[in-house]
Amino acid sequence: MSLPLSFAPALSSPSLLAPPVYAALREWPGAAEIRVAAIDPALSDTGAFCERYGVAPEESANCVVIAGRRGGETSYAACMVAATTRADVNGLVRRHMGVRKASFGPVDEVTALTGMEYGGITPIGLPGQWAVLVDADVAKLGNAVIGSGIRGSKLWLPGRLLAELPRAEVLPGLGV
Repeated sequence: MSLPLSFAPALSSPSLLAPPVYAALREWPGAAEIRVAAIDPALSDTGAFCERYGVAPEESANCVVIAGRRGGETSYAACMVAATTRADVNGLVRRHMGVRKASFGPVDEVTALTGMEYGGITPIGLPGQWAVLVDADVAKLGNAVIGSGIRGSKLWLPGRLLAELPRAEVLPGLGV
């Protein structure tokens, strides 16, 4: 049995957003088109969320944080890929970041740097120097469900807005 989602304008529900997400939305013109809905935090993972709330996996996008290393320096990229795909970390992402080694960012490090909860990380409100890489198919979605910075809610927005985020780059083939 699926549960209904009740979406409201994101800026009207700051308690459903991580503080850096709310702060970023307050400054971003695209925020007027973004909605938020409360969910059971135990159902934040994409598969459980889609099943319980009746959302097609094709309408969901995941944000994976990649840590790239080169010469003792670490850089980060948030990759937005469809829930039905995986980010091409060791191919496209590594080459695009210009790093020798790319891997998923350590949970403790990523949550400390972003101010967001693991399982709810979103590309909205990330640290200013982080790259935001968006798969071309995600940018074409009419509407996408993504994290809100916390496990207890989800954002709903047109995919094109992800491509309009500060520092966003659309990469065909990011999700494989």
